[in-house]
Amino acid sequence: MKLLIVLTSHTDLGNTGEKTGFWIEEFTTPYYVLADAGAQISIASPKGGQPPVDPKSELADAQTSSTERFYKDNELIDKVAHSLKLSEVKQEDYDAVFYPGGHGPLWDLATDKNSIQLIEEFYNHQKPIAFVCHAPAALVHVKAKNGEPLIKGKALTSFSNTEEEAVKLTKVVPFLLEDELKKQGAHYSKGNDWASYVKQDGLLITGQNPASSEAVAQLLLKMLNGESK
Repeated sequence: MKLLIVLTSHTDLGNTGEKTGFWIEEFTTPYYVLADAGAQISIASPKGGQPPVDPKSELADAQTSSTERFYKDNELIDKVAHSLKLSEVKQEDYDAVFYPGGHGPLWDLATDKNSIQLIEEFYNHQKPIAFVCHAPAALVHVKAKNGEPLIKGKALTSFSNTEEEAVKLTKVVPFLLEDELKKQGAHYSKGNDWASYVKQDGLLITGQNPASSEAVAQLLLKMLNGESK
């Protein structure tokens, strides 16, 4: 199994003067679930090199066994620091793609042409595409072969409006992800705030929030092993 994980390169949390990036746990939990199952994993980002980490994901209450493992894993830390440039990545080299969240993707991956093209190619070649939390922002401008939004009519989830309200960022983010996905014709649903909630619609797997990252990875693993269609 060869997998691609795509991280954001965006650092600024709107005009707040604060920083954002990718959410560590949404990367580390799926990474280890998949790597421990034998997957070979490459990491890419729009700019390549070190993707920015969301500082809030480094706070004590955001830590899990997978983040603790990551902080001691110098090989993986180095791999993340030297992420591939998205423009140099080819879908034919991989069996699936996974996008972790953090607020960063709302600003860059939502409109990144290389990312959009890559997702379209994975999907058109019948390969699973998986996203967690804010990462479904990367789907907003992705098109199906017929030119309509890829997510039109598809069941999915993402970080919800109520969760965005809870973190007091509804006025900071460039768009509310739940609203934007619905606008593109997606059949959006959500579970309880901060609880694990995952949707699968064919090749598309989405998770609502950080608590959903492990379930998304397990579902992706099942698909890659041919156990889930």
